[in-house]
Amino acid sequence: MKNPSRSYDLLWLSIALLPLIGLSFMLSVPAQDYWWYLRLGKDILTEGAIPLVDTMGYSRAGQPIFYQQWLSGIIFYLVYQAGGVTLTFLLRAVLIGSTYAATWFLMRSWVGARTATLLLIVLGVSSSNNWMIRPQLFAYPLFLLCLFAVYEWQKGNNRWLFLLPLSTFLWANLHGSFVLPFLLVGAALVFGSNEWVKELTAKDAKKNLFLGALSALRGSKQHRVMFLTILAMLIASLLNPHGFGVWQYLVFILNNPSDYLFSVEWRPPTNEGWQMNIFFAWMLVFVPLAAFSKNKLSLLEWILFLGFGWLALSGIRFVIWFMFLLAILTAKLVSEWTNAYIDKPIEKINPRINTLIASMLFLVPMVFLPGVRDSWWEGAPEIYELTTTPVEAVDYLKSREELPGPLWNDYAFGSYLEFALPSRPTWMDTRMYSFPQEQWEEYVRVTNADGWQEMFDREGINLLLLSQAAQPDLVNAVSSSDVWCEEYRDEYAVIFSRCEVK
Repeated sequence: MKNPSRSYDLLWLSIALLPLIGLSFMLSVPAQDYWWYLRLGKDILTEGAIPLVDTMGYSRAGQPIFYQQWLSGIIFYLVYQAGGVTLTFLLRAVLIGSTYAATWFLMRSWVGARTATLLLIVLGVSSSNNWMIRPQLFAYPLFLLCLFAVYEWQKGNNRWLFLLPLSTFLWANLHGSFVLPFLLVGAALVFGSNEWVKELTAKDAKKNLFLGALSALRGSKQHRVMFLTILAMLIASLLNPHGFGVWQYLVFILNNPSDYLFSVEWRPPTNEGWQMNIFFAWMLVFVPLAAFSKNKLSLLEWILFLGFGWLALSGIRFVIWFMFLLAILTAKLVSEWTNAYIDKPIEKINPRINTLIASMLFLVPMVFLPGVRDSWWEGAPEIYELTTTPVEAVDYLKSREELPGPLWNDYAFGSYLEFALPSRPTWMDTRMYSFPQEQWEEYVRVTNADGWQEMFDREGINLLLLSQAAQPDLVNAVSSSDVWCEEYRDEYAVIFSRCEVK
């Protein structure tokens, strides 16, 4: 049986979040989808408007560009300006903590505090590869709020439906995944609430499921309320500087070959690495678990499982949304067993001691926060992922303004360059969607040391910033050329300039 004590729940929640928040402080910042957002936020605040053309690189300078996630850029920049990397890591911890705490409470609806804690730790460590500091972080807690509102509506409680249009309004200005709450409520409208099942007659169901659903909708108060909520969500999605343009952007992204051909996160997941091992094992165990459990999933829950499961198997970037659902649904299925063997009631509870211990556990991860750990941990993990963030190489470029441009760079380096050294416009960066497929194909060829000199001559490239990790063939080829002189080299980056124009 579940223990109703709030202090007891708080204690176990703090135990669950202790390793997750600590882990969030340990993960370094990769260049992708972070530094160029700082530049975007700075540009918006400086100019007082969202850029409509590309101003960060020279290869697409003046070309139209769409920044749907403008608000994320502003928040990241303001946080960075206010507290640097320390406050930035703290922001991530707050977003991760609130997201997984919400997941814990949803699981707690079925299982006891101990089981919810065990499931949350497994969920957290196996999905932590999706904790990069990027706009998607803001969407995680919004997704859980929307899921909570749908579950409450399913129970007949409509008072939390306001969270759906509110979340949609924020989401449409923060990240391109703002379509996800529409998938949740769309599934709920068609497949949710017991009222639909009762009002849809067998005759209607056999004749036409869709017409039967509409018939039930006309007579169902619950469904009328949800239908009006969806309309409010649609209106909320339009409350942004681009209006209907965010939906056009969504269609563009979903059909843009530059993303799904050249970005790893758009590819289907493979069973490689321990985190993906857990993901695929969890999926395999789930179906027999559902078959033998006495707690059966509702039709809506099966639809969400199948729909988000299909998304997860179609692209790595969708895995984490499915894992939130997977954990919550697993809690429902195992509740009968865990309540009998793991979550047995506690005879004596001391609320004061529980609250004190929980408060201490919430504070413990702070010792790993960058800016705090530096005072006691000499071998602390690097704050930035240096294979994609060439800090020292860019510092060198800052000191050598006389080196001639234009610059050709590793695309991952481009993101950091655009914020740290805006006076050196980039040829390419991690804004995958903003570059045409042909440019990406040429980038791949050059990276593989195929036709690189011809391309550099044609484009008039005089300066190179190359990645040791991502472009070893190109680095070796340029090093062997008499045309290029090495200016700088470290473990992560190499800088070359044309010898003849020095």
